[in-house]
Amino acid sequence: MADQRSTATSLLRAIAGTLGFSVLAGFLVTILVAPAIAVTGVTATNTVGIFNELPEYIQLDSASQQNTIAVRNADGTLTTVATIYRQNRQEVGLDLIDDDLECAALAGEDRRFYEHAGVDLPSLVRAAIGQITDTSDSGASTLTMQLVRNILQHEALNNDEWTQDEKNEEIAAALAPTLDRKIKEMKLAIGLEKNYTKDEILQAYLNIAGFGGNTYGVQAAAKEFFGKSAADLTIAEAASLIAIVQEPNSRSLNDPENYADNQARRDVILKEMKGYGCITAEERDEALAIPVDEEFVNIQPSTVGCLNASQGYGYICDYALHVVDELGALGGTPEERQDTWDRGGFTLVLTIDPGLQAVAWNTVHQWAPSNETRFDLGAVATSVGVGTGNILTMAQNKTFDDSLHPADPLTTNAVNLAADLAHGGSLGFQPGSTYKPYVLLAFLAAGHGLNESYNASIREVNQAEFADSCGPALLANGEPRTDESGNVVAPPWGGKYKFRNDSNEQGSYKIERGTAQSVNSVFIQMAKAVDQCDIKKIAESIGVHDAGGHDLVTRPSCSIGGCENNIAPLTQAAAYAAIANGGVYCEPIMIAAVIDRAGETHEGQAKDCSQSLVSPSVANTAAHAMAAVMSGTGSASNPNDKTPYIGKTGTTDESVHTWMVGSSTQVATAVWVGNITGKQAMRNVRVNGQSGGLLRHRIFKTIAQAIDVVYPGGAFPGPDPALLTGTTVDVPDVIGHTLEQAKRAIEIAELNFEHGGDIDSDLPAGQVAATDPAPGTAVSRGATVRVYTSNGLAVPVPDVIGMSRGDAESALDAAGFGVNAVCVDDSDLGSPLPPPTVDDVTSQDPPGGTMRNPASTTVRISYYRPICP
Repeated sequence: MADQRSTATSLLRAIAGTLGFSVLAGFLVTILVAPAIAVTGVTATNTVGIFNELPEYIQLDSASQQNTIAVRNADGTLTTVATIYRQNRQEVGLDLIDDDLECAALAGEDRRFYEHAGVDLPSLVRAAIGQITDTSDSGASTLTMQLVRNILQHEALNNDEWTQDEKNEEIAAALAPTLDRKIKEMKLAIGLEKNYTKDEILQAYLNIAGFGGNTYGVQAAAKEFFGKSAADLTIAEAASLIAIVQEPNSRSLNDPENYADNQARRDVILKEMKGYGCITAEERDEALAIPVDEEFVNIQPSTVGCLNASQGYGYICDYALHVVDELGALGGTPEERQDTWDRGGFTLVLTIDPGLQAVAWNTVHQWAPSNETRFDLGAVATSVGVGTGNILTMAQNKTFDDSLHPADPLTTNAVNLAADLAHGGSLGFQPGSTYKPYVLLAFLAAGHGLNESYNASIREVNQAEFADSCGPALLANGEPRTDESGNVVAPPWGGKYKFRNDSNEQGSYKIERGTAQSVNSVFIQMAKAVDQCDIKKIAESIGVHDAGGHDLVTRPSCSIGGCENNIAPLTQAAAYAAIANGGVYCEPIMIAAVIDRAGETHEGQAKDCSQSLVSPSVANTAAHAMAAVMSGTGSASNPNDKTPYIGKTGTTDESVHTWMVGSSTQVATAVWVGNITGKQAMRNVRVNGQSGGLLRHRIFKTIAQAIDVVYPGGAFPGPDPALLTGTTVDVPDVIGHTLEQAKRAIEIAELNFEHGGDIDSDLPAGQVAATDPAPGTAVSRGATVRVYTSNGLAVPVPDVIGMSRGDAESALDAAGFGVNAVCVDDSDLGSPLPPPTVDDVTSQDPPGGTMRNPASTTVRISYYRPICP
């Protein structure tokens, strides 16, 4: 084609270079517009004025084009998982466009492209004659003028400051068959030619031309209509594409009814290409022999949007689109960022680990099939990096479909069940016992300890006794939240709250054991020991929030996850990651990097990590207790692969929702399995041969094992010793009290009472003779004090040390005690100075003065002789 690109300066170029635009305008008007003036009454002076008021030229800015979303593989390469665009367009250089396609554009649209200066004088003359003689309606638009028209249309389409009506008005103005529009095109075309090279203009034209529907540019059109790149088109395909540009509505290959019109125009272009000298007669004839039909056209299914994302990435894609406005690489404000993104040409590199995502997706679908028909089964697994916030997996048992009429409503939905409402998700789910760690954090932060105990037999509390310094809970719009009766949801709380323990646990439970077994009674009493508002504040500091955007409610029942608070799985994973990270909370991140149109890589979502209200010592001590869960209620989820885990199970009332949330020191994972809608008891249904209540464990364990291979976790730091003991109290002195008096005193001191039985004592029978621990000993709040009562049979043991053997035996015998006399000699004593008197008693057991029952006590005495027999 190089021989076609003449360097000769055309007459019009000479005119443009030597005359002003006003003179040129008059020249052009005389040639092209005079017939129209005669009919419309528009004066040449007016037309020149329009010409002079226009800008010199418009910029060849990149028009809207495709964005892609990709994941980074283990070897560093990228794999595209979704394509997003406002207009289906991919910008490519001339070196990636087939020469035959360039030839088709020039031969079919503008044969003198390399000779004119934006406006083709011979074409103008021919068009004017055609209009005068009514033999042609040609507008004499050069390829450069067509480019101007396309740019103006795209500017209108992409201007978000305009309403749709304003956009339509501007597009209509760019296409209107009016004198003003033609004059505007000519001046702007001349301006383009003065500021850009011919190849730059040709490249811009081929990248912006419309091909019907939402498809723009030869690259997108080639892929859509022929399933190949613009660099690989045949001569017939190239001509068929260019045949579309003048009449995309009637010639686009997206509709079989257009095939005949397309072929008619294509054949004209093929003949022009032969005349232009870029194909041979044989090539022309071969191409003309190919019909434009279903065999010629190879329409590719749409790959645009999250609906057509790679398997398992639909919801991930949708989440990414919800955080585009956070990307500093796209602009300074959320509005600028969204506008930049809409113009396209960017690649978002996700934080998702593709290998782990495949495991998560397969595992969720294996254990929670999307085609379950008995109830609306939902399942989610999502994982977050500890200390990074990177979202590594986000899997759901449904397939993303946001179309108006989903192909399969049973297996699809458009709601990301892993995320909150603000990120395209749901209103969340009641968390059940997975909320208890937030109570544990507040309990420890208040100075309590894991060795404190509570009576698990308690089944009812008075809510008025719960401290709560928070005000009313607010809705997302700032209005006070109300309950079903219209009452504002706010402390103080009142009335009796009755509850049960899942396994009917009874008796005293230390905090660690209560956590391992998820004992409701223990956690409700822990919540009572602190300000409910502190539980809320601590939870919020590690990212916990209601998925619908409402304030967290502080009702006492929230302490066991049984109130209005509904939380998204991703929120839970990020919060548990903060506990595993010494209380440092990292906001979840989906986009690791942004690659711009020039191929430059920029930061994605900024890493946002900070110390929460949870101190490292509190977080580490809570983690110690939560580790016990993995051998308790969460044992079925324990990967048992030598990676330490902390976690918490959760089951809501009637097992409508079931949870398993856990973390290593590297990755936290939240699994939710339950009812998307409805209230099927998960424990009362079997899915794939498994109890519905166990599905969460099957999913969590498999994913955790895969994670631990890639991100092996280490040991947790261990608890703060001070937070093991926690709040201490002194054991009250109840010696000499009755058993009932002692019990009352011990319980008032917030200690647990236990009767250890009778012991020998000279106190009246039934009175307290001893306690273990002893009176005055500092113990953890809730510790058990064992109380021993007197049997009334004890008397003092006589003190016989220093007596002769005979006198000692007589004294003990007189008191009713049995005697066991043992001889010791110099070898036993080690030659003491001075030696004892022969037969004197040197020691006794029990000691003298000790209270013992003579009927059951034998006193052992030792007497001295130089040499024992």
